[in-house]
Amino acid sequence: MDRNEVRHAWDSVSETYAERRDPTGSDAALLERLPGAPTVLDVGCGDGARTLANLPPNSVGLDFSRAGLDLAAETVPDSRLVQGDMTALPVATDGVDAVTAYHAVFHVPQDQHPTVYREFARVLRPGGTVLMTLPSGQFETVRRGWMGGSMFFSAPGRRATLDQLADAGFTETETVTATDPLGSDSEFVFATLDGD
Repeated sequence: MDRNEVRHAWDSVSETYAERRDPTGSDAALLERLPGAPTVLDVGCGDGARTLANLPPNSVGLDFSRAGLDLAAETVPDSRLVQGDMTALPVATDGVDAVTAYHAVFHVPQDQHPTVYREFARVLRPGGTVLMTLPSGQFETVRRGWMGGSMFFSAPGRRATLDQLADAGFTETETVTATDPLGSDSEFVFATLDGD
């Protein structure tokens, strides 16, 4: 699937995905471990119930899908919401203290993941934190019938993802396994952007 097809796919499944997700769970609690009261960019915020609703009020929700952002506007009405692509974030350089990306990066082709991580580094202030889902393996597939539609998934694997983060200037500080919104266990990484 090309990027426009992925965006259209999210537009068609966003409501079903929001309905099927459990807004509680241990992955939401990870957000409390972000340092201080940061300005957070929540990449792939979707309906906002899982992450954006649990972030400080000055946070920004970004999603590729207009339908996801429309749901977020209902769920977290006071949030700042932006439609955009994580391969070219519409955010100022050094503009945020933290980036969250829950179950988001693997909807971008894996050959573009290094670009995504460089974009995370660009928008983060030095010493900023990224908190994101780690892939459990290497894959590139279109899952037919996913949430009533078709969805693209792509990842180079766990080790390659950590290496790509390091290449973008991040130091892994911790990995944690937590329950994701669909009831499965997923691994998450906290990584800090090198710098002052």
